Amino acid sequence: MFIKKIFSVTELNTYLKNKIEEDGRLNNLWIKGEISNYKMHFSGHAYFVLKDAGACVRCVMFKNRASGLAFLPQNGMNVIIRGYLSVYERDGNYQVYVEEMQPDGVGALHLAFEQLKDKLEKEGLFDAGRKKALPRIPKKIGVVTSATGAAWQDIQKVIFSRYGNIHLVLAAAAVQGENAPREISRGIELLHQIPGIDVIIVGRGGGSLEELWAFNTETVARAIYASRIPVISAVGHQTDFTIVDFVADRRAATPSAAAEMVVPVKEEIKNLVDILQGRMERRVLAQIAVAQQRLAYLSKSSLFTNPERMLRGKMQLIDGLKQALERNTLGKLHEYQNRFKLLTEKMDMLSPLTTLARGYAVCRKEGEKGVVRSASQLNIGDMVEIFLAKGLISCAVKKKEEGDI
Repeated sequence: MFIKKIFSVTELNTYLKNKIEEDGRLNNLWIKGEISNYKMHFSGHAYFVLKDAGACVRCVMFKNRASGLAFLPQNGMNVIIRGYLSVYERDGNYQVYVEEMQPDGVGALHLAFEQLKDKLEKEGLFDAGRKKALPRIPKKIGVVTSATGAAWQDIQKVIFSRYGNIHLVLAAAAVQGENAPREISRGIELLHQIPGIDVIIVGRGGGSLEELWAFNTETVARAIYASRIPVISAVGHQTDFTIVDFVADRRAATPSAAAEMVVPVKEEIKNLVDILQGRMERRVLAQIAVAQQRLAYLSKSSLFTNPERMLRGKMQLIDGLKQALERNTLGKLHEYQNRFKLLTEKMDMLSPLTTLARGYAVCRKEGEKGVVRSASQLNIGDMVEIFLAKGLISCAVKKKEEGDI
């Protein structure tokens, strides 16, 4: 008797998952297509759809794989992926679990270089206006490179042959490999902790794009951008360009060229000093000659030959000014005296005392302050006070007549 098997949904998805994973051809797939609906989850996992003209498939790339990508995947980018097919049991969807990804038709490192270059340029890390000038004659130079590399030997050779008493400080760092970006950035930070570093050279000898890749990383680029000390990039050969070449304050084609750029030839400086000293001496002698000629001219002038004559003229001028000042002072004094007299006479004319002196009197009702100007203000029997030019009398009103007199 046939016994039919009834699957639960979970059992069915698990069965399909196991069948797919047992297929060897689906355990190591290479697929090419166009990225669509790319999303980077906060966990670091990347989810996207890979499609072509006829179909699409869901894909997931976990953080441990996605973090190792040299470039940034974007919607519309054609890529080749390697991974394995399986079923996500919860949703019943099959999807590709991506373990490797590379651009289709463009090298991953080249694409990463262009992406980072475009990003940093938009942020202003390459702006010429922020680049610092190099010191004319540095006393202490910091170098970030490998202690065993040819670059360090070349820099020492060039610098000491041109200016023997320069102080070199090496911040040894790996210049390729996984740890290189962190060590190069740390080297730049360490040189900032040493007093007196005037300029920093960061670089290494030539190599392939992979070997130079540490100098194309965002970590090193931002460390150079944050440097308070001028930085010269000296990476590879003349034809090699890296991201740090665009960020650094100056680019040198090679480590030897960086050493030549930062340190002048001592003999050339001496020759220049001699030339400038000769120019200075000739100019000083010329100025002394002009001053001597002027002194000879002035020594023959009347100021030196007969100074008393000039003093007499100045003394006569002072006497004249003194007399003029006295005349002006007396004139002003008489003018102010006359004006004072006129104002005093006007005040006397307007004074009520003057009016009283001419025979007039001022009448005021006894006990009040107001002046009586009309008979209507008084009644028969009121007591009034009459102010005369000299003295005061008190009277009683016996009769009054109102109206104009």
